Formats: sequence, C-alpha cells, structure tokens
Amino acid sequence: MLAESKIYEDMDVDHSHTQVYIDNLDTKDHQQLLFNLKQVRNLVIGSNRNKTSMMACGIVQKLLQVLTSVDTPADILVECAVIMGSLAQGTDSNRTELMEEGVMAIMMQGLADSHQRFMEACLRFLRTMFVSPNAPTEIIFEDVSVVPRMIQILPKSGCTQECVAKVLASCCKTPDQQKLLLKNGAIPALAPLLKSDINKIRLPALQCFAAMSHQNKLVCSAIASARCCDESLPVLLSELLCRSLPSDVQLTAAKCLCSLSRAKSISATDPIIVTKTLPCLVRMCKRDCPIKDRVAGAETLAMLVEEDVNLQKTASMTDHLIPTIASYLNIKDRKGYPSESVEELKQAAFMVFAAISANDEEIRKKIIETEPLMDDMEQCMSDENYKVRLAAVRCLHSLSRSVQQLRTSFQDHGVWRPLMKILQTEQSEDLMVAASSTICNLLLEFSPSKSNIVESGAVMMFCKLTGSDNMYLRLNGIWGLMNMAFQSEQKIKNTILTSLGTEQLFKLLTDDNVDILMKTLGLLRNLLSSKGDIDIIMDSHNKQIMTAVVMILEGNHPPEVKEQTLCILANIADGNNAKDFIMSNEDILKKLTYYMRHENVKLQVAAVYCINNLVWKEEEGADQRQRKLKEFSVYKQLQSLLSSADPDLFDKVKTALQQFTQ
Repeated sequence: MLAESKIYEDMDVDHSHTQVYIDNLDTKDHQQLLFNLKQVRNLVIGSNRNKTSMMACGIVQKLLQVLTSVDTPADILVECAVIMGSLAQGTDSNRTELMEEGVMAIMMQGLADSHQRFMEACLRFLRTMFVSPNAPTEIIFEDVSVVPRMIQILPKSGCTQECVAKVLASCCKTPDQQKLLLKNGAIPALAPLLKSDINKIRLPALQCFAAMSHQNKLVCSAIASARCCDESLPVLLSELLCRSLPSDVQLTAAKCLCSLSRAKSISATDPIIVTKTLPCLVRMCKRDCPIKDRVAGAETLAMLVEEDVNLQKTASMTDHLIPTIASYLNIKDRKGYPSESVEELKQAAFMVFAAISANDEEIRKKIIETEPLMDDMEQCMSDENYKVRLAAVRCLHSLSRSVQQLRTSFQDHGVWRPLMKILQTEQSEDLMVAASSTICNLLLEFSPSKSNIVESGAVMMFCKLTGSDNMYLRLNGIWGLMNMAFQSEQKIKNTILTSLGTEQLFKLLTDDNVDILMKTLGLLRNLLSSKGDIDIIMDSHNKQIMTAVVMILEGNHPPEVKEQTLCILANIADGNNAKDFIMSNEDILKKLTYYMRHENVKLQVAAVYCINNLVWKEEEGADQRQRKLKEFSVYKQLQSLLSSADPDLFDKVKTALQQFTQ
C-alpha cells in the first residue's frame, strides 16, 4: 500500500471542530462545495487522526450522498473519490468502516464512468483497499461486469495499468478466479506491461501472472503458448531474470516460470529453466541479498526442483548452494535480524534441503555432513514457530530415505524421540502426516531406531492413526504397522492384530484408497511370514483372515491388489497346520483355479505359487491335498500351463507338477 505524504500532518484538527468541515459540504453551490471538499482532502491526507475523526463525524455518508447525487459535476466526483482513497489509506478499522458503508460497490460502479480522472480515482481507491490485509477480495468477482470492465480500461493510462494489474493480482486466489481472468483476456492484456520500463507497472503485471499460474495447468498452458511483440511469453519472462533489474522483478518472473515448469507447460530441461531460472534463484540465496529476497529465492527454488531429479542434482552443484543454504541456519549475530526473519530463513533452508535431497543419496550425504545440520533440525522440530517445525520434519523425511543415514546419523542423534512426541501432542494434521511418514522410514527392518520406536508405544499410536479421517494419516498408520510386522517377533505381531482389531482391519480392507488397501494386505502378508507365526495367527484369526481374502478376490480391485491377496494365500499355504484352512474352503479352491486361468500372468504366477505350497510332497498330508486338488482339476490346469511363454510362470508350473505323485 502506498504511503501518503505527510505534508499536511501539522493540520490535525480537534474532533470538536471536525463537524464544521462536514457541515460545509451541505452547500448547493458547486464552486463552494469543490472548495470545501479540497479543504477536507487537505486535512485527511497524511493524518490518520484526522481521517478517524472525520469518519466518526459522518464524512463517509456525506461523500456517498454527493457521489450518488444526480448531475454531480465531474471535478466534484473526482474530489470525493480522492478523499475516499485517502481514508482507505488509514487504519484497518477505517477500511472496515468503508466496506461496511458500501463504498466498494460505488467505486466499482465508477470504473464505468466516462470521465477518466474520476474512473482513475475510483481505481486507486480499490487498489488501496484490495492490497490491504484481510480485504474481501472475492467481491470483485461477485458482479460479473467488474473484471471485464477492468480488463477493458487497463490500457488507458499508466495509472490504469498499474492499478488494474495490482487489483487483479491481489484478488486472484482460487482456481475459478484464475480461470475467470483467463477467460476475460487477462493474459494478452497484461503481457505488454512486461515490456514497460516502469517498475510499478511491470511488477504488478508479473504478480498477476504469478497469481494466475499458481498450481493451474490450464493457465500455465495458455501463458506458455502466448506471444507478445513477436516473443513467446516464457522468453519474455526469462528476460526479466536479468541481474540488472530490481530483485522483486527477477523473483516474480522466476516464480511464474517455476509454475510453468511444475505444470509441464515448459520442460524442466529447457534452457530457460536450467540456465536462467535456476541460477537466478540460487543467486538470490546469497548472503549479500536482502533477507526477504533470500527467503523468497530459497522457497521458489524449492518449488522449482521439488519434482525433478535432474533439477535437484543441478541445483545441488550450482554455486555452492548447500553451504549457502546451511548459513541460513547458522546466524551468529542475531541482533541484526528481526526474530521473524530468523524463523523465515530456517523455514526456507529446510524447504530447499527437503526438495534437493528427495531422490539422490549423494545429495543427502552432502547435506547431512554439513555441520551442525542434524542438531539444528532436531532442535527446530520443537520450535515454537509451526512453519519451522513443519519444514524441519519434511526435511528430515527426505533425508530419512537414505539407508546409510538411517543406520548412522539418524541413530546417533535419536531423531525418533521428537518425532514420536509430535505424534503424541501435535494437533496439526500436516505436521502429523510429515512426522508419521518419517517414522515409517525409521521402522524399516535395517533401521537401528526400529526397536526403540516399537518399545515407546508405536503400535497403539499407529493403530490409532488408521482410524483417522485424514487419508494420509490412515495410510501412514497402516504403513507403519506393516513395517513393524516385517520379520518381527510373534509377540509384536499378536499385539498388532489385537490392537488393530477385526472391525478396523475390515474397514481398511474396504477403504476407497488403493494404497491403503495394498498396505493393509502387506501387513497381513508380513504377519503371515514364517511357518510358526502362520500357524499361531491362523489358529486365532483364521475366520477374519479367510473372510478378508475372499472379499478381496471377489471384489472389483486392480490386478496388483488381487496379486497381493493371492500371495497372502500362498503364505498361509506355507504353514504346517494353516494349509487346512485353505483345503477345507471349497470357495477358496475354486478361486485358485480361476486365477490359474486368468489373463493376467502375474495373477497366474501367484495362484500357482500357492498351489506349490499346498502340494509340496515332503510335507505331511501332501498326498491327501494332491488328491483333493486333482478333483478340482488343478493338475490338468497345471499341465495346460506348460505351454506358457512366460518363464516365471513356466518354472513355477513345472515345479508344482514335479510334486504330484503319479
């Protein structure tokens, strides 16, 4: 919001005298009214006290009377609009009163006025109102005529260019609003403004493009294909990354190009991204840049590289980025930094480290070896600032994908403790998702932290997560249980089954999310992974497990779900006594023969693998099982599968046939 001049600061008036100035506006003489309005304008410009005093005495209502009167001369309308604009530059309560009095609607009507000075005064008022915090930005979309009118008046003057672009940039926040601006021709209207040498015109246009393109593939595609002055818009945006231009122009242009890259409207391998956008953002992270630019540069860089492995590698090797970002966390002289700036730097640093380490082991190693990163991260997971906590945990999640670091740095620093504390005490679902995702990695069988986490009550905690309304928490809950069950002791497996309960198990097996269903089946498979465990678990839970298997095999599920279910059956068939639960269930036997004939080879392989475990001749009762399976034509079907061209299926069929006693 532009600051008003303080030239009239010494003209503050007492509240008791304010009414006189307002009463003077009742004159019918236009010349006198104009003079009196100018007096009011001179009093309110630059003085919040006078603004508040005037508004308390009814100046807004009086100005509205003048503005809505028939045949009011244009110069008087202009003066009223200018005063309204000055009042809008006052306090938050001043702006709230202006909105409550309905001034916004009158000023939006003024955009259609043929007198340009009045139209521009109305536009400046709206600009001031909409860029202020907590402005009701959605109201410009409620009247369908307002946005087209703004696009129409945009090229009329430098004032209209600046103000329209600023208003649209401030108000464009939702996908529907982005599409509305696109539909009304905002892209071709704003594009020429990018060629302006006047920053207060060029920057709002850039900001509007950034707002329109944010997470919107349709708009990004339109921007990528647009042209202006025989140049494509992406090229025009890349020209604004030049280091000779103001940093806010460079950063906003980079943000636009980042959105285009994320939307795949411009390739991540395009030189505009690799050799211009990325280096510009890395440059903005340097110590000699202002803090706000370092933060914005780092956050935009994180978004740019987050989904592309090659960009992550390029960024990590560009201009000493890792030590540069590490310096964000190691500010020795904090006296020169506002506390909020320190927090913003921390958050931005963790965002960059999380993004560039998402896929590459070598990058993770470099980051973790940057001292004292692990200490800083562990400390920041308990930071008072929520955004810092969230960024630190997300960074830890990226780093936790490293097998080597799970065995070394993560164990040395005991990061599982603050993560478990977050799950126990945190209310934010986003933070709980990030923390539980990281713990899932720490629960992998090669992680030294696994036993500590299990002993600290993880089974009950993750069972509780499976009942969450949040899909990602449900997924992480069952994922964690699956990892805990892998090659674990019988005691832990029983605890998982008992704590989860039959009802919750069936809820998870009927979840709409395929990933949750797959992880639930993975849990069952891990629970039934060794002969001793299989028999013990099936003795106690055979009805629930067999019912679940039938339900999945009969359901409308993707092949990978059916394959996992058949693998569970194969595990059950590997038990000493558990085999009987399959052999005594004719429905299951019929399903095995059905999937042996299935068109999907993977399902055939899984079904034959189960048959293999049932007919293994060295195990007790094999002859009886073979005879019964022959009654279900299993032997004949195996013979017919010998013609399969799939080597894996052929090998398993051949092995199964060799087990049968002729």
